[in-house]
Amino acid sequence: MRVTSNSFNNAVVDQLNRLSSKQYALQRQAATGQRIENPSDNPDATRQVLDLKTRLQTQGQYQNNISALSSQASAVYSAIQGVQRASNRAGEIAILADGTKSPDELKTYATEVNHLIEQAVQQGNTKFGDTYLFGGTKSDKPPYVLGHDAEGRPTNPTYQGNTNSAPTEISEGVSISIAPPAANSSGSGPRGLLADDRSGADLLKHLVSLRDHLLAGDTAAISSTDRPALSRDEDNILYHVADHGALTARLEAASTAATAQNQSVRKSISQQTDADLADTLVQLGSVQTAYQAALQSAAKLMGTSLMDYIR
Repeated sequence: MRVTSNSFNNAVVDQLNRLSSKQYALQRQAATGQRIENPSDNPDATRQVLDLKTRLQTQGQYQNNISALSSQASAVYSAIQGVQRASNRAGEIAILADGTKSPDELKTYATEVNHLIEQAVQQGNTKFGDTYLFGGTKSDKPPYVLGHDAEGRPTNPTYQGNTNSAPTEISEGVSISIAPPAANSSGSGPRGLLADDRSGADLLKHLVSLRDHLLAGDTAAISSTDRPALSRDEDNILYHVADHGALTARLEAASTAATAQNQSVRKSISQQTDADLADTLVQLGSVQTAYQAALQSAAKLMGTSLMDYIR
């Protein structure tokens, strides 16, 4: 069978083109450190990288959520501490206001309790950014409104929030809410910070009662009614202190896990896309050697005349 001279030329050109393309690709890998520039370079690896990047984006959102909740948690804890201080002081006054105190002393205590009522309402109306923390999902207005009588004394504290929570997702299938409602009289759902029917707590109502009994000089009512009521409020607040600590610990654990998963996904992406520089340079050297050999072969073949085939 006769072989035309064009067949050799075409074969040599094809081989040179393949080696040149391979050489260029390896040079690009060495320069950029990336094995994949276009999806066509490795379709399977490209698909895996896209899936991993989607996971990375999701993990990033979880980390943002955790960070936002952690910042919110500081404001929540500060408010809980403020409520606890008001509750503790009210309990002290209820113990101090016994039968040995004069009417003037009792009135002085009553004035202090008025400030404690204002303080507790202020803490219940704590705002974080543009959001009221303790109003449930009604976060666009203060949870409590407080009236005042003709003497300027605080009275009729009214809760205008709800008992619904607004959980935030911190990992796949796991959501938490960092702020409880200020009050819950429904008998179910998250426990109220200032008032909750299940525990018999209603700090603002009990503070108003203590103030009124102090003004009336009714130390017997303070002893039999106000002290036990304020004790229930203290227990309820202690519950929230403990619960908040547990939630904060969960946030810290979730943050650590999210960071670890983020690093793991990034490593997987790197394994799929990053070039092994040492291996790339070895391959590049081999291809360059083959390319030079092909050029030398081509020079010899191209120098062959038609008379060489006729002979």
